[in-house]
Amino acid sequence: MPFPDNSFDAVYAIEATCHAPDAYGCYKEIYRVLKPGQCFAAYEWCMTDSFDPQNQEHQKIKAEIEIGDGLPDIRLTGQCLEALKRAGFEVIWEKDLAAESPVPWYLPLDKNHFSLSSFRLTAVGRFITKNMVKALEYVGLAPKGSQRVQDFLEKAAEGLVDGGRKEIFTPMYFFLARKPHHSESQ
Repeated sequence: MPFPDNSFDAVYAIEATCHAPDAYGCYKEIYRVLKPGQCFAAYEWCMTDSFDPQNQEHQKIKAEIEIGDGLPDIRLTGQCLEALKRAGFEVIWEKDLAAESPVPWYLPLDKNHFSLSSFRLTAVGRFITKNMVKALEYVGLAPKGSQRVQDFLEKAAEGLVDGGRKEIFTPMYFFLARKPHHSESQ
């Protein structure tokens, strides 16, 4: 980043640093620009400890989320913590906030859940959207490839819902980390 060392009083990221292909490199750069004694807080999209890399269904769900949401290899929550510590941060608090949520985070994406405010996300709403995009692309009002993009976004939504239901994916992994007052140069 084009900022001098120790220049920020705080840094936060909401569903952003999960897009970095290298968590350690990303966190290390945040560490560099953060003033000693100050904090970095983030919400990350992560695979949970329930994710089994040997399970074909888990792998399929993970791939759908990655492709549809522009993510590199989605990290496990533990990998985020490890990268933070390697970058020099002291982890103050961390928790998957989705685990104890009274309402499932994926409910608005669940096509089996009906509400007027999220009609477009229901099975009927998605059917209408899919055919509307197809028609608009056919007549030239939507660019070529719009239907293909809509299809992989649909797969991503299905992956998010399946990942949430199986508790193998969370978009709500929160951590608060501090750069020590007397830190060694990374």
